[in-house]
Amino acid sequence: MSMKPVLLVIAHGSRDPRHAATVHALVRRVRSLRPDVRVETGFLDFNIPSVQGVLESLAAEGVRDVVALPLLLTRAFHAKADIPAVLRAAPPQLRIRQAEVLGPSPLLLAALERRLYEAGLTPADKSSTGVVLASAGSTDPEAIAVIAEIAREWRHTGWCAVRPAFASAGSPAGFPRTEDAVRELRELGCERVAVAPYVLAPGFLPDRIARGAADADVLADVLGAAPEVARVLLDRYDAAGLPVLAAVGA
Repeated sequence: MSMKPVLLVIAHGSRDPRHAATVHALVRRVRSLRPDVRVETGFLDFNIPSVQGVLESLAAEGVRDVVALPLLLTRAFHAKADIPAVLRAAPPQLRIRQAEVLGPSPLLLAALERRLYEAGLTPADKSSTGVVLASAGSTDPEAIAVIAEIAREWRHTGWCAVRPAFASAGSPAGFPRTEDAVRELRELGCERVAVAPYVLAPGFLPDRIARGAADADVLADVLGAAPEVARVLLDRYDAAGLPVLAAVGA
């Protein structure tokens, strides 16, 4: 049996079947990159297996060490409250380390650009294209600040402009909806406008982003199983596995 910790990818879950299918595709890519690491998937809600069920199964097999990786782009409520609570309820013989969320990371910016190029843009279009960085949205100040900073950093790589936008109705004042950000970039004078969903899998809010992109020239796909995303997962796994794991809540 491998002495390396099991990587448990924790996804939110959704009633939309595309969500789980995308999560499983991403996990398959992670496994292909690191066949020496056992990778399992658990969902917080809507889908099976549940995180608790996977943890109980691992404990029953005699597994000791687990790296629990939140499949999240920002540190908001799920990463700070929901997931730690589930992990604290795990069988006591498991030593669990919660890895950091995926974002921010230069690899995710590379994945965003990959999706834009797959949707029809080229690197030569950057200086004349305004990009809407469309995230699901959050009321968490830390998550909001991260999205704003990602937009600022991405603008410095050569795009005409980059504007953050939120899809959720609970978005804070000052963050436009996708359609408002598209209009703002038009008024700014960008030759074309592209929408880049900063989300991992299809679902209700990504569909709202797509509707808001109706007047854009380009709509990229969700990040999904992009190879850069898989590499971020493994980077977070490796970082969490060192030093020696400690029990959650210890």
